[in-house]
Amino acid sequence: MNLRSLPELGAVRDIVIDVSRTCLSGAVNRDPIHKADGSLVTKTDLDLQRSIHLALKRHWPDISFLGEEMPVEQQNAAIANSNALLWCLDPLDGTTNFTSALPFYGISLALVKKGRPRLAVVYDPNRNECFEAQKGDGAYLNGELLAPPCEFPLSRCIACVDLKRLPSELAQRLASGPPYRSQRNLGSSVLEWCWLAAGRFQLYLHGGQQPWDQAAGSLILAEAGGRAKTINGYSLTVAGLDAQSVVGAANPLVFTRWYEWVQNHWPHAAVEQSAR
Repeated sequence: MNLRSLPELGAVRDIVIDVSRTCLSGAVNRDPIHKADGSLVTKTDLDLQRSIHLALKRHWPDISFLGEEMPVEQQNAAIANSNALLWCLDPLDGTTNFTSALPFYGISLALVKKGRPRLAVVYDPNRNECFEAQKGDGAYLNGELLAPPCEFPLSRCIACVDLKRLPSELAQRLASGPPYRSQRNLGSSVLEWCWLAAGRFQLYLHGGQQPWDQAAGSLILAEAGGRAKTINGYSLTVAGLDAQSVVGAANPLVFTRWYEWVQNHWPHAAVEQSAR
């Protein structure tokens, strides 16, 4: 499909922002439900997914939909046809933060074609920041073009690392002798991608993300000039429900050094397992 025939990015952005503001207005949820995988879901997650899905269906009824809070069988059915256009939504990433009144969570929507994101919108309702991108047209924060930060040594970088999903040997190595200056973990993958793209930290490492965690953010980072791939060297895709590791950096030269360091310290057994 020609990119010119895709939905208009501004219209997609308006849907995400308008629905998010409506659903989150006055929303407080201190009684989340534990899902089978141990993660949390609230009524707000479900309201956001339902409302965004309905709005997208009204405007583009022929485009399939994949949402984090759908049953697994429906998720598999949504991505079964890899040639079809597919919306990929994380309705509220950072639900644990949300339920704890920690103001770091976001709404992420990507339009995917053949497993690759073509449009992306990520909205941070607490800061009223909207990150967006269209493939080949750059990445923007509230209308301002994002550009990669200058290249500098790993020892001067701030890294966003999700230690709990990494192999224990690698997590221990990072804790005892990291190659970077300092480390953060903020609890919302979709916003972490965007903060990386904006240069608020320079390195990223995650042991396993679902498609809705990375579909929009990976495009925003790429269009801002950054780089990311799995520990195995593969491109991130929305082609299945298997979790994918992420190694990323805001600057492509810094990425090369960071990726080499991670590869040298990631246990081979974990690499082989994640490739299956």
